[in-house]
Amino acid sequence: MTQLEKDYQFYLDHQDEYVRKYRGRFIVIKNGTVLGDYGEKMVAITETMKQGHERGTFLVQKCEPGTCTMTYTSRVSFG
Repeated sequence: MTQLEKDYQFYLDHQDEYVRKYRGRFIVIKNGTVLGDYGEKMVAITETMKQGHERGTFLVQKCEPGTCTMTYTSRVSFG
């Protein structure tokens, strides 16, 4: 299991708690830790990279209830 898969499982394990706290926002998770929450996906990615975290090393997760969740890895190209 990759670290991003582990971080996604971490989100699922804490989903109810995070939805209560961050509903509708994008949280950044790395190594089982929430690094921040943001109103927009691209802001989450760019701000986390500004903090020194490399693309592909963190998970961006939209906090929504239910099993249909949208997950974004940080391997996003900037065009």
